[in-house]
Amino acid sequence: MGNFLAGKVVAVTGAGRGIGRAVALAAAAEGAKVVVNDYGVAVDGASPTSEVAEAVAKEIEAAGGHAVAVADDVSTMAGGQRVVDVALSSYGRLDGVVCVAGILRERMLFNMTEEEWDPVVATHLKGTFTVFRAASAVMRRQRAGTLIGFTSGNHQGSVSQANYSAAKGGIISLVRSAALGLHKYGVTANAVAPVARTRMSAGVPVELAEIGEPEDVAALVVYLLSGEAARQGITGQVYTVAGAKIAVWAQPRELRAAYAAEGWTVERIAEFLPGSVGVDVMPMLERVGEMERAAGEGRRPNAQ
Repeated sequence: MGNFLAGKVVAVTGAGRGIGRAVALAAAAEGAKVVVNDYGVAVDGASPTSEVAEAVAKEIEAAGGHAVAVADDVSTMAGGQRVVDVALSSYGRLDGVVCVAGILRERMLFNMTEEEWDPVVATHLKGTFTVFRAASAVMRRQRAGTLIGFTSGNHQGSVSQANYSAAKGGIISLVRSAALGLHKYGVTANAVAPVARTRMSAGVPVELAEIGEPEDVAALVVYLLSGEAARQGITGQVYTVAGAKIAVWAQPRELRAAYAAEGWTVERIAEFLPGSVGVDVMPMLERVGEMERAAGEGRRPNAQ
């Protein structure tokens, strides 16, 4: 075992499988005591079982680490609070939370039902909020701590996962808000947009040129949980890790502006908007045509 997180207590949601499991194992290997949370559901959120979280906790303990399992559903306020409460009752403090839990219910927007929208947004976005909410109160008192949310490159938009994309975009805004609101208390907040081989990524409708393993993602998360990352002032950031690549996403900012001294009318907007203000081309929109052509030919398109 290493000591990159020696003395720290870390809670990980969605830790029963895939990236969450890799993060939990890596954190424990670097000396952290780990709260392993997983509701134990299928990719679509069905059929929960507590055995999933318990298995990873036992795996950590068998390797000489310290872990406790929590099978609560973090899409509820009580579930998010319980993750934090168990950390405190078991280990007396909480230094980091990593919110990986998520599900998929894929459907085109014009066919998507409320039953396909609500659980996805609840698991990803609200499930991040409930844990952040409970953890931030503890970290504010400690005047130290790290919040990590999991987003996706699909926060740019998705052809057939509007629910998932909306939730992932919301997580980025939640992370940035947490970074701003908690900075004076010594608490950092960042987001990770992973590209890794998991049961969720298996259904991605494009051939991913850059993809890694869950363990690649875990290494970045461990660093972001560390005191070194805090000392570097890393907060409010969105990082992608895809195998050999680590990238940081741009912060949102205005690109171009135009001003009308006498105020805007429809006619003035028609004159100035196309030429002076213009558009910022959507990278994803440029790929839609290739995706449609590939689908017609029965193949998976390449991701640029």
